[in-house]
This record gives sequence, C-alpha cells and structure tokens, in this order.
Amino acid sequence: MSKNTKINLVLLFAVAALAVLPLALGLGDHKKEPFTGADAEAETAITELKPDYEPWFSPLYEPPSGEIESALFALQAALGAGVLAYYFGLRRGRRQGERRVLEREAGSAVAGAAEKSAAERD
Repeated sequence: MSKNTKINLVLLFAVAALAVLPLALGLGDHKKEPFTGADAEAETAITELKPDYEPWFSPLYEPPSGEIESALFALQAALGAGVLAYYFGLRRGRRQGERRVLEREAGSAVAGAAEKSAAERD
C-alpha cells in the first residue's frame, strides 16, 4: 500500500468520525433543533442578550422553508466544489502536458544525437 493511499484512508476515517461521533454521542439532544447553522445560533444569542435589537438590513430572498434553504446551500456548495475541481484538474492537466512535451523533446534530442553519431561513423 502506497503512502498516499494510507494518508487518504486516514483522512477518510477522520471525516467519517467527525460525521458520526456527534450523532453517536448524542451531542445536541437537549436542544429543540440540535444541529442548526451558525446564523441561527447567532440570532438566538443576540435576541437573548438584547431583545430590542433590530438588524441593519433584511435578506434579498427569504426561502419559504428550511428545506429549500438547505437545498440552496447544498447547491452553492456543489457549485463551489465543481469550480475548484475544474481549476485543480486544469492545472494538473497543463502540468502533465508540459511534462509530456519536455519528455518528447528530450527523446527527440537523444534520437537526433544518435542519428548524428551514426552518420558520422559512416
């Protein structure tokens, strides 16, 4: 097993543990909505500290339900991941193309030198 495979397996295990442990340990069982986002937590904290607080601005679009809000967030995350994957794939492809060109040039230079030495011997 290669070093990269071992690292990938350890990272995969760590991600799985981060996803499963909060559920297995029952973290958040005492809350009405145990795994709310940071925005909802901040809003709750602000209203507890200062009940008469008024926001500076309102959202441009308020989704009709939490499920739609979650779906839009997931879509945003997927689009971001797609853009990053495209960028890194493009960089890797260019790097591989440059390496192939250099190998081809080196191979043709060696072949050219061999032909030249063979011609000089004749």
